[in-house]
Amino acid sequence: MRIGYLVNTYPRPSHSFIRREIAALEAEGLHIHRFAMRGDPDALADAKDRAEHERTERVLEIGGSRLLTGMIAGMAADWRKAGRVLALVRSRVAAGESSLARQLIYLAEGARIARRARELELDHIHVHFATNSARVATYAHLLGGPGFSLTIHGPEEFDNAAALDLGGKLAMSRFCATVSSFGRAQMLRWAAPQDLDKLHVVHCGLDLDRSDDPPPLPEGRLHLVAVGRFAEQKGFGLLIRAFAQALDANPQIRLSLVGDGELRGMIESAIAEHGMGNSVRLLGWQDQAGVRAAVDSAHALVTPSFAEGLPVVIMEAMARARPIISTYIAGIPELVRSGQEGWLVPAGDASALADAMLDAAAASPETLERMGQSARARVAARHDIRDSARQLIELFTQATS
Repeated sequence: MRIGYLVNTYPRPSHSFIRREIAALEAEGLHIHRFAMRGDPDALADAKDRAEHERTERVLEIGGSRLLTGMIAGMAADWRKAGRVLALVRSRVAAGESSLARQLIYLAEGARIARRARELELDHIHVHFATNSARVATYAHLLGGPGFSLTIHGPEEFDNAAALDLGGKLAMSRFCATVSSFGRAQMLRWAAPQDLDKLHVVHCGLDLDRSDDPPPLPEGRLHLVAVGRFAEQKGFGLLIRAFAQALDANPQIRLSLVGDGELRGMIESAIAEHGMGNSVRLLGWQDQAGVRAAVDSAHALVTPSFAEGLPVVIMEAMARARPIISTYIAGIPELVRSGQEGWLVPAGDASALADAMLDAAAASPETLERMGQSARARVAARHDIRDSARQLIELFTQATS
């Protein structure tokens, strides 16, 4: 099969799971053509991401005039299809999905994707994230492009389900993959009865064969690591407050933060306010090797999120045999079992989070080792990228038969 992969901005440092998925599909013999609306090469520190950037066709780089000309030609080729497309444009503008100008941009991008899919003889388009790239795929299909499918991650899609027309996009798709059972349940809320069977759980996967054996847990006082964007939904502000509580009870624990974002100033101020400069390190953005090194240097990963899909960083830390401290939200409890692979606490509860960190500090090395090994075995059983790729191939086959 010849499959087009469509993502709004690709690659990004946070999109390593898409890169792994594509590589696994290609290893199974599929031809994958990568489409993106735009790229962000300056943000790419990882050599694999830079190579992926070179392999990706970026639609907007052909320029506005060529996109406009292509849209007009695509519409003129079949006025009945053009009428259906314009009706959808009007309905999405009326529903508040976006402005008319933006929908017309999506339409022009869709016309380009439809044309390129025909030139490349693509059998199907697969879209990651049900945002504007999914709308582009619907327009491409209506203008004669191949059928399409979606992978929905959350939480942003579920936060704006009505505005993003999740039900409508599902209705037009051949199938929809969600990365957790929680995500599938959220989509069931927006699915018409005839579309329920289109929903499937396909986990994001890790390339476990290429993952070398993790180092043993470090000796000495508890060292925690948190990885992610410094944004409200990730809970890093709450983490600093919780860590301050835990540090009062156990001055020996340490915390490293990998990432950056709009809340960095607030986090730095909170660290200074609590006098934790010697106990908390800000490591900034790291490439994949840097994240792995930070995880390997720690006893456990802490992920205090308020909203998630199913964080890939949790999977990666589990593959490195590190216990997890996280929250009872979204797909996280499907992977991490409290007391077996780590500790789960209610989201937003700083005291419960502090208690979990203190429990980890009080745990024996043998207990942490047992949790880490359980984490490694569980992620290997549930998130092998080869299994996910084969599941997608079966779905692509059904969608194109």
